[in-house]
Amino acid sequence: MSAKSKTLYRVAFINKGQLYEVYARSVASSELYGFVEIEELVFGERTSLVIDPSEEKLAAEFENVKRSFVPMHAVVRIDEVDKRGTAKLTPVGEGSNVTPFPMYTQGKSETP
Repeated sequence: MSAKSKTLYRVAFINKGQLYEVYARSVASSELYGFVEIEELVFGERTSLVIDPSEEKLAAEFENVKRSFVPMHAVVRIDEVDKRGTAKLTPVGEGSNVTPFPMYTQGKSETP
């Protein structure tokens, strides 16, 4: 395995009112203006006895996805990590320590 394929990133972004935290081998600015490109998502072994339902849901959602394009304003954080943790979904809103980036539509500011 080359050094590039061993690099692992934890990417946190907001989608559909939830904070997605996923692990990927490749993260870069996209040729599509305003997007971050996430490739080679990494999920846990499906053969293990303990299965996290949140990670299982994410694995199913991204099952046939080759590459994801996430809007830059939705990205909360990107970390290079040594080992994979558990991919997870966390609700965003009241009581959460994550606030979505305000959206501007038709003359007023809205939070998705």
